[in-house]
Formats: sequence, C-alpha cells, structure tokens
Amino acid sequence: MSKKPFKFKEFTINQDQCAMKIGTDSVLLGAWTSIDENPFSILDIGAGTGVLSLMLAQRSNAELIDAIEIDDNAFEQCVDNFEQSSWGDRLFCYHASLEEFAEEIEDEYNLIICNPPFYSEDYKTKNDQRDLARFQDAMPFEHLLKNVSMLLSENGLFSVIVPFKEETLFISLASKYNLFLNRKLHVKGNTRSEIKRSLIEFSFRKSETLIESLIIETERHQYTEDYTNLTKDFYLKM
Repeated sequence: MSKKPFKFKEFTINQDQCAMKIGTDSVLLGAWTSIDENPFSILDIGAGTGVLSLMLAQRSNAELIDAIEIDDNAFEQCVDNFEQSSWGDRLFCYHASLEEFAEEIEDEYNLIICNPPFYSEDYKTKNDQRDLARFQDAMPFEHLLKNVSMLLSENGLFSVIVPFKEETLFISLASKYNLFLNRKLHVKGNTRSEIKRSLIEFSFRKSETLIESLIIETERHQYTEDYTNLTKDFYLKM
C-alpha cells in the first residue's frame, strides 16, 4: 500500500499514518451518498484519513461536518488533512469511540456516513493497527447500527458500504433499530466478476427500494461510463 499523499482534484490526503489507505470503497461511498436533502450536519463514523468528510465537504453546503476516529495516528492525520483543505472551518474530528461519542453528544445529524471495518471471517494480519481498521470486531455491525439510530435525525439518512455477502444480515439488523432500506447499489469489479460490495442508504421512513448496479471496469484500467461519471469530480485522471 502506498504511503504517498493521494491527490484528488480539490484536496490532498496524507495517509502515511493510517492503516487503511485510500481505496475504491470510500471514493464510491463518498460520491454515491445522497445530498439531495441539503444536509446541515454530517457525521463520518470511523473517519480514517478523513476522505469521506472531505468528499462531502466538496459536494455539499453542510455547515457542520463531524468525524470520529479512535486510532491515535489516524486521528492526528485526519485532523491534519482537514486543516490542509479548503473547508477546515466546517470540519472537526473527535478522538473517541463511537459509543463514547454517542453517549456524550446531544446533536443529531441529517446525514451519517460510514465505511465500517469488515472481513470479519478472514484471517488477521500481524499488524494490530491495520486489523483494527479492517476487522468488524472493532465495530460490530449491530453496535454501529444501534448508535446510528441514536445519532440520526428524524428525517436523516444513513449511508454505508458493506461486503455484498453481508448485505442481508446488515439490512435485517438495521430493521431492529427502525432503520429501513431506501436504496442500494451493487458493485462489480468487471462484467465477469461477482457482486463485491453493497452501498446502502437507510432512513427511519419505509419507502420503495431503489436498486441499482455499477460495474467499475470493462478491462483493466478501462473504466465504465457509469463509474467515470460517479467519480470524475474527484479523481485527477477521470
């Protein structure tokens, strides 16, 4: 994984102190998440480098964009990335666990976004920091959903990305906290591969579900029109 800064069109991410580097998952989620309701306040859970917060700062007029990061090094890097951006006055990162934050904060958020740790069933590495960032036991899905239900405003949206094989479980768990599926995007790497990721949007309102699909590449480094259109405001070469 590269430790070099990752340059987007309108901001740069330093990532040498973060276990999880910039990847397709975060960029997809940051670009796909709906801002049609013009959220005033946004919360980024498990911010890492801060890329989701920065993408939403670029895309939206939200006046308050808060982030939570528990890892010491990632927290410091996230703060630095916020300060180096054009939107530093709208961005704030808390060094806390989700549970601590939910207990102490009285605010509710119009939009909550999260690229949670997963790969819960896979082997772990010898890098504790990377494992903390990657593995679901650092933030179990039910723990995440319980706290989201406490922090989300009545008409707010929760946007998340999970492995496709975890989609059914995640949606079922969400319903326990009155979070209902609004729309989802199934992502495939190419035309021949299986569905790899599910981007899912929830709210407290039941509605007809919009289901869409996205293929990233036709051939290696030959990106589809849909993927290009979704990410072109961010990637330098799109």
